[in-house]
Amino acid sequence: MTASDLVIEPERLRSAAEEAVGTLKMLANPERLLLLCQLSQGEFSVGELEEQLDIHQPTLSQQLGVLRNQGVVATRREGKNIFYSVADPAVLEILLVLYRIHCPKE
Repeated sequence: MTASDLVIEPERLRSAAEEAVGTLKMLANPERLLLLCQLSQGEFSVGELEEQLDIHQPTLSQQLGVLRNQGVVATRREGKNIFYSVADPAVLEILLVLYRIHCPKE
């Protein structure tokens, strides 16, 4: 795809600009981006996320709270454990584009 193949209608974007900016701000944090990348692979508990991403509990809880408040992740309680998963399919699409652009195959 080249720039000439891309059709972006500014007037259509105007009505969605606030939502798009909100999504970009939400993704503009390294810990949140890593959390969402991990959660794109399935459902994980807080302990699993902490271990796999090396994000310590206070930061992890804060960033999961932001994602939960934004409606980007869903939670499920099982006993004492809370499991997180991606709730917004649009976020998965954005993650795939970011991965394709910034993590090219070697």
